[in-house]
Amino acid sequence: MPTRVHEFAWPDRVVVGTIGLPGARTFYLQVRAGTQIVSIALEKQQSALLADKLDEILDQLVTVEGNPFSVPTGTPIELVDNDPLEAPEEQFRTGAMSLGWDPTTAQVVLEAYPITDADADDNDGPLDEDGADEPEMLLVRMPVGTARAFAKRTREIVAAGRPTCPLCGYPMDADGHTCTIPGL
Repeated sequence: MPTRVHEFAWPDRVVVGTIGLPGARTFYLQVRAGTQIVSIALEKQQSALLADKLDEILDQLVTVEGNPFSVPTGTPIELVDNDPLEAPEEQFRTGAMSLGWDPTTAQVVLEAYPITDADADDNDGPLDEDGADEPEMLLVRMPVGTARAFAKRTREIVAAGRPTCPLCGYPMDADGHTCTIPGL
């Protein structure tokens, strides 16, 4: 069965955002080009790692002699996007992701694949014939400035969660916290 690819070559918007209160947030990667919009759910840790790896790639590209790709060292102010998500409808929950670089278009390439039933329970059975389990993926090509802005926003979204306990390092809930330091 062919894979359904949600492809965005020059997206109008690509952001990570959340729905819900800290401690119970759902993270989404949302991409829009014109009227086409795709939202995929991901974990907080996936979001944080994605931002870190994007910045790593961009920082490496800055060091290329002459910076031929005009990679910004910081976030271009005109690309900052602090708007909320656009009513996300989850296309799929993200499993594996990959990042790459396309020098022909000077774009970062992000691929995201859903968690499959086989991943969840090691079941190697056939896919449903009704197409409900049709294989799919998200393919996004981001210009370097957009990628830098995406990473900045993602780090801010991740950091906007619950504060961490200065003693044990675990998140503190608004209704209280039981510290897990032995002897306290």
